[in-house]
Amino acid sequence: MAFDIEMIKKVYANFGPRVEAARKLVGRPLTLSEKILYTHLWDENTNTSYVRGTDYVDFAPDRVAMQDATAQMALLQFMQAGRPKVAVPSTVHCDHLITAKFGAEIDLPAANTESKEVFDFLASVSNKYGIGFWKPGAGIIHQVVLENYAFPGGMMIGTDSHTVNAGGLGMVAIGVGGADACDVMAGLPWELKFPKLIGVKLTGKLNGWASPKDVILKVAGILTVKGGTGAIVEYFGEGATSMSCTGKGTICNMGAEIGATTSTFGYDESMERYLRATDRADVADAANAVKEHLTGDAEVYAEPDKFFDQLIEIDLSTLEPYLNGPFTPDLATPISKMKEVAAANGWPMKIDVGLIGSCTNSSYEDISRAVSVAKQVASKGLTAKAEYCINPGSERVRFTIARDGFLDVFNQIGAKVFTNACGPCIGMWDRVGAEKQEKNTIVHSFNRNFAKRADGNPNTFAFVGSPELVTALAIAGDLSFNPLTDTLTNANGEQVMLDEPTGDELPTRGFDVDDDGYQQPAADGSGVQVLVSPTSSRLQLLDPFTPWEGTDLKGLRLLIKAKGKCTTDHISMAGPWLKFRGHLDNISNNMLIGAVNFFNDKTDDVKNLLTEEYGPVPATQRAYKAAGIGTIVVGDENYGEGSSREHAAMEPRHLGVRAVLVKSFARIHETNLKKQGMLGLTFANKEDYEKIREDDAIDIVGLTTFTPNVPLTLVLNHTDGSKEEFPVNHSYNAQQIEWFKAGGALNIIRRQVVA
Repeated sequence: MAFDIEMIKKVYANFGPRVEAARKLVGRPLTLSEKILYTHLWDENTNTSYVRGTDYVDFAPDRVAMQDATAQMALLQFMQAGRPKVAVPSTVHCDHLITAKFGAEIDLPAANTESKEVFDFLASVSNKYGIGFWKPGAGIIHQVVLENYAFPGGMMIGTDSHTVNAGGLGMVAIGVGGADACDVMAGLPWELKFPKLIGVKLTGKLNGWASPKDVILKVAGILTVKGGTGAIVEYFGEGATSMSCTGKGTICNMGAEIGATTSTFGYDESMERYLRATDRADVADAANAVKEHLTGDAEVYAEPDKFFDQLIEIDLSTLEPYLNGPFTPDLATPISKMKEVAAANGWPMKIDVGLIGSCTNSSYEDISRAVSVAKQVASKGLTAKAEYCINPGSERVRFTIARDGFLDVFNQIGAKVFTNACGPCIGMWDRVGAEKQEKNTIVHSFNRNFAKRADGNPNTFAFVGSPELVTALAIAGDLSFNPLTDTLTNANGEQVMLDEPTGDELPTRGFDVDDDGYQQPAADGSGVQVLVSPTSSRLQLLDPFTPWEGTDLKGLRLLIKAKGKCTTDHISMAGPWLKFRGHLDNISNNMLIGAVNFFNDKTDDVKNLLTEEYGPVPATQRAYKAAGIGTIVVGDENYGEGSSREHAAMEPRHLGVRAVLVKSFARIHETNLKKQGMLGLTFANKEDYEKIREDDAIDIVGLTTFTPNVPLTLVLNHTDGSKEEFPVNHSYNAQQIEWFKAGGALNIIRRQVVA
């Protein structure tokens, strides 16, 4: 029986009537995305037809998922909320705090020792508050959620940007910060601006080397890293129904890389097959009873241009494999063009490492197609030229591929099998030699390839492809190799071609596992003690942030004017810093150390106006805080893209930054700033970015009458005595302004508990 089956049945019992009511309210046929959104409104009796991209709406998600790095802060906040138990089904998954180095047999025990304090904390707090706990080694959050919790037509939020992976099973699943998760676990509504809708019509059928990964790699090239911001991407058409459920998950997973709120597919036979294969026949039966409502209305898909804000069409029959990168996941290059593009850009041609797996591509189908390529090393007399590493997505998948002999094949080509965890994908890769910062190329089936992301080396050129393409490139060891047309020289000097990959959607003998790593929470957690040592370097209880003082902000100093791409990796790096995710003060020592200073093109080197000397960003900010001086951070386009990590908002808040002013925000980061009581502002005129000087004293005027849709004023007091002022925009609604005034949303929750 599936987890939380009674909750799922309750959702389905109300689904049809609520869809019908929404259809009447809106006055037209509905997309799948709209059906799920309207059936999960907090106010079931609303008579409002919401405006896409404009109206803020309160929703009631069905469940919450958290991974260990983000769960620490989310649960530390929840502990302050005064609730005895979570209000909706919630889970914690230990997948980030496991370093990949030697292989699972060594790495997992080492992580259990190194991070025991954190894992024990998460296990105990989960036990106390009724949260399902998945132990280290159980698997990567998004794969485990797809295998156990995702269900068609449901809505979930998760404290990781790739929560969107569950769209592969027909959910609206959205990445959020820990404060949002805290709200929902506390039984409060969750707020989201009603998304715009991007339709992607898939025709034809994938063949040869093309895979679901290539669909999203192509879409990323079309929409760029910000093209999906504020929108749900809904895939449909014959091409959609022809793909596996896990293939759909891969596409939805990387929707985070185009900034999309989420992505989703309508319920179909592939989802039913997957539900039954993962021991959820009861969910499949329940979904089948309402399946007419679990996809977009026929009229929508017949004339999609009338119902979507943007429409993209892709013919899968002619789709070519893509390799995206380096340094950004939207730089899309068809494999047939890579040789000339790489040569023109001077990218290193020799491939040092190929990595497959991660939350994006670690299904049984992914691994089986990759192994069909790996088998050819022996059968064709070849030798793999690059190092090859695997991160299985879950213990269920790992156990099954071991049973079916896949790991034996990988071992024959010298593969290193890491723990069922994120590993290199999140920067937890202790790669030998990375500290030398030598120029090199890697290829992987992960989702992100920002500079320093995998191994901390800014000179690692990382390219994203499907597991089967990554395997072929690792065998060739050459970025210019095109397996569709090129040959390789074997041990006998013969020219051989790799055969097209093949694989099974699901294991013909079914999935198998001895211990999936799940810990059921106590029925009554009131007696469970959650201890946090006051001397711990890994965990720190939170103190409430101070409320707004009731005045305009005057005399702010510029901490940094960030130049170019500034992701959450730049603002709050992962990798070795993950160990401090539960200790706000310690992790704040990585604040903005990856951002490029506009005034000197250096990272972690800003001017301290108290000393007139340059130094690290966190130390400079701590000096301002000690002197009682507020600061402002200025940024470029799509500021805060990437991970959902709310630390990128909490660290500046903790250290005394008062406002972040940018050309544009990524959705999750802007929300995280608001939740923590920060000011997130955008230039009304983007050219005003150029006016801000390094030594300005800056005022933000208009806060005493802070009102939705009314711009504030920024005043630049230059050292030469001149002054400039210009409007700055904000997207705060009335409730979010109250968060700002209260010093953060959590302070309001506390008040409600006390009341």
